[in-house]
Amino acid sequence: MRLSTIVHDGRRALAVAGPEDTWRLAPGHLRLEDVIAGAPVPAGGESLTADEVAPVLPHRPGTIFGIGLNYLDTIAEMGWPRPEAPYLFTKLSSSAIGTGEAIVIDAAVTRRVDWETELAVVIGAEARDIPEDSALDVVFGYTVANDISARDLQADDGQWVRGKGLDTFCPLGPVVVTADEIEDPHRLAVRTWVNGEQVQDGTTADMLFGVRSLIAYLSRFFTLRSGDVILTGTPSGCGDFMDPPRALRPGDTVVSEVEGIGRLVNPVRAAGE
Repeated sequence: MRLSTIVHDGRRALAVAGPEDTWRLAPGHLRLEDVIAGAPVPAGGESLTADEVAPVLPHRPGTIFGIGLNYLDTIAEMGWPRPEAPYLFTKLSSSAIGTGEAIVIDAAVTRRVDWETELAVVIGAEARDIPEDSALDVVFGYTVANDISARDLQADDGQWVRGKGLDTFCPLGPVVVTADEIEDPHRLAVRTWVNGEQVQDGTTADMLFGVRSLIAYLSRFFTLRSGDVILTGTPSGCGDFMDPPRALRPGDTVVSEVEGIGRLVNPVRAAGE
């Protein structure tokens, strides 16, 4: 299934993709969070065309786990040593926004804001210390993420809480695709465009630590809960590592795409606008 949270008739609602670019509304009481936790999606429901569907943030994760330096081409681009274990950070739940919402840059806080398109894993069942060979059993589905990063704050702090966790710095969506529809999460194209120019063109096959490995690793230390999201890293092509370096500016538009899931589109604006 392809699931989205939309705004319809002035309210948020769960919508399920149907054939020929149509959608159907789930019952008004049902939220995507409920389905991720195991609630069934009833058949039927009001039918909508794609033009009537305006996706927003699919759901607000409880915990957003990020993984740095997880693509071999990114490691080579940066000239850093290959990590022996996943390089872990977290993003705040308040950083999550949906497609169409603005990435907000406060120039008094940061001036080196970068893009990072990523495959995001949505956890569907509680997991603690789960073995790698059964790790995919706790995956509900996948979505697209843009791990927006304030590179100057990362450099200043030496850790990444501020640099990764600012408000609006985690676009997610536009849909969540259930795990049964993604045959292999390690064979998906990952692409980014800024103002129509393609800047990232990678593949999840280049990940150093795959989805199974990441889930097993995280669950050794933390309880993963329904609705939590794991960002799996980004391929080469981030602006801060270009020559000369590039940064997002108000007025830009960022498009993030993961094959088989969709495109996440976010304008950039200045704080206070």
